[in-house]
Amino acid sequence: MKPARPAVLTNSFYAFYDLHRPAYHSYASALLAPEEARIAVSHLFDLVAGNWTTVVSERCPSAWAWRQHTRVVARRSGRTLTAAEDASLFHDKLRLSVDQIATVTGAEPATVTTLLAAARRTRTPTRVGSRSWAFLARPPASVEARRCPAPCPTPCLRTASTPCPAAAEPAAAGEPEGGDARQAHPLTRA
Repeated sequence: MKPARPAVLTNSFYAFYDLHRPAYHSYASALLAPEEARIAVSHLFDLVAGNWTTVVSERCPSAWAWRQHTRVVARRSGRTLTAAEDASLFHDKLRLSVDQIATVTGAEPATVTTLLAAARRTRTPTRVGSRSWAFLARPPASVEARRCPAPCPTPCLRTASTPCPAAAEPAAAGEPEGGDARQAHPLTRA
């Protein structure tokens, strides 16, 4: 295969730049101060331009550039967003469609749809006027799980009306309190 002519590579870079720069700048502006966002985007496109022949040989140049951009923004902001948080930010705050998000990030539209669904499931209840794309790191434990006195090696299903079977069973079976919890738990007996 013959190498591409410089004019073709230059034109393709400018087309890539024109397509991706607005969304990249909006994303960076949502997470960084305006001057930091401008610097992050200009550094990204300097990197892309310097490695353009390598970038266009990638399976998905948009995905390569997106990975570099999210690394730069994460480094400058001090916080790394998950892919679901990125998709939610694009969709909910920046008002991009699923197809636009897929184009910018180099993901398939079905993947973006899945990420948006995951983001909706993990979204915290927000106050009026707060950011709609705020997320919890991990959902808190239920009240029953915090009250269970038994050290359960295997998660068990319980409700407020049905206590954990491992909590009551060792005493009922006449086993000593210091016995092996794995043997005492009804789900792990051999």
